Amino acid sequence: MDWNRFFMTGCIYFFMTMAAAGQADGELKQDKDGIKVYTKKMDNSPLKAVRVVCTLNTSLSTLTAALLDIKGSTDWVYETRKASLLKQLSPSELIYYSEVQIPWPVSNRDFIILLTVSQDPRTKVVTVAGHNKPDYLPEVKNIVRIQKSYSKWLITPLSKGQVKIEYDLQVDPGGNVPAWLINMFAAKGPYETFKRLREQVKKPAYSRVSFPFIKD
Repeated sequence: MDWNRFFMTGCIYFFMTMAAAGQADGELKQDKDGIKVYTKKMDNSPLKAVRVVCTLNTSLSTLTAALLDIKGSTDWVYETRKASLLKQLSPSELIYYSEVQIPWPVSNRDFIILLTVSQDPRTKVVTVAGHNKPDYLPEVKNIVRIQKSYSKWLITPLSKGQVKIEYDLQVDPGGNVPAWLINMFAAKGPYETFKRLREQVKKPAYSRVSFPFIKD
């Protein structure tokens, strides 16, 4: 879930990263409602990675529950058309599929992600990593399969029931993507996604979830 479903998840809203044009690493593209979206240069690539930093009023367990709810990602991950759990490998590891709606005339993108969750027992920082698995299922006709992507969430507990999120994504969307669409997804997509995530974690169902591998 990229995430990249999030998105992964998620999520392709981060996938449309801007082409490098002599800009400095870590350029701030959006700063609104406590959500900061940056782009930064990737090694050996004309594309840029995306970084999002924000604070949410929630707990580690509640946020983890939202991230692992693959079906629910359609409610908050920008332009996600469908998302489904393919295999639950363990309580903290799963494989999921997601398709993202892209404005015509560009083809929709899809991706398959191995999502793993872990926690540092000393700091309580939770890490959620998304590894691309493009060959896990056959490609779908008229949809471009994302071949290269990697995402990482660092979720740090703060005082007063808050967590800090640092989200990084490196993705090559593949195919021919026009500049206006890249620009739209690079700035608007991450902001809209984390704005909706802030509301998503308020759902009562997530607050009732606990995990043996997460300590709040």
